[in-house]
Amino acid sequence: MLARVANNLFWMGRYIERAEHVARYLNVNYFASLDAPNEQSQSRQFVLQSMLFMADDLIDLESELNEEKVLYDIGLNPEKSFSIISYVKAARENANSARDLISTELYEAINKFYHFVLNYDVDNYVKRGLYDFSIQVTENSSILRGKIRGTLLHDKVYAIIMLGINIERATQIIRIINSKYRDATVALGSYGDTLKNSYEWTTLLKCAESYDMMRRFYRKTPTSINTLEFLILNPDCPRSVMNSLNQVKKHIYVLSDEKLPSKNSAAFQIGKVKAKYQYKVIEEIESDLQTFIQNILDDLNGIALKLENDYFHY
Repeated sequence: MLARVANNLFWMGRYIERAEHVARYLNVNYFASLDAPNEQSQSRQFVLQSMLFMADDLIDLESELNEEKVLYDIGLNPEKSFSIISYVKAARENANSARDLISTELYEAINKFYHFVLNYDVDNYVKRGLYDFSIQVTENSSILRGKIRGTLLHDKVYAIIMLGINIERATQIIRIINSKYRDATVALGSYGDTLKNSYEWTTLLKCAESYDMMRRFYRKTPTSINTLEFLILNPDCPRSVMNSLNQVKKHIYVLSDEKLPSKNSAAFQIGKVKAKYQYKVIEEIESDLQTFIQNILDDLNGIALKLENDYFHY
């Protein structure tokens, strides 16, 4: 397989996962604000800032935001690199470049997804179509993952795609945690809620499709401690950072021929990062969450760069 084609497969997986997480974040935050227990969380400007911060944390949030413009920029603005339409377009372009290595069923599903997003009526979307659009994006992303698992040989092609999916999933979960931590800090409400028991932790779990399973696991109301522990350290939560790192470690050995990875290999770096967080204590993470977020994002980016240099460089 050409390194360029391997890189396209890797990024196809990443863009599919990225589109899904941004769409779900839009959906959950927009509609959860209607049930929020304090005025700050219900503020339309607060919700729009949260959406933009998640989509592009380098953006200026000081000025007054226009709802329709924010929704358009994040959803269907092809000029914005952080928009859902840009991610889906990029996923399709990468799939086109690896057409002979993926199944017809997967390619057709990607193509169908692309045309759905491309042809979605902008005026309808920004005025009343956010729920329909975001649900369709998340469902199409789930269909694509099903096609990847169900129609491809579980060989090196599959491993490369899954590496991209799981690195991106961990990255997006951390970005969502970062956004909701910011929201929780800003939205300390008038009902006696503190940072540790902010309503934003519930919203965070729903953004990660993990609210029901977290309640089943802990049988407690979400707090900063149990929410972060579930989404970062729980290896059995399919959306957790640790679960994603376990999957990345599993799939790298399909590509690596080394029984014992050398210290300069991607497999060694992945194992080192996994071990670094496997025995973390959640109280330590929560006490300095911003530092942890920066460190884990740097580690995930380092893994991606190492994979690129070892397997995708051309």
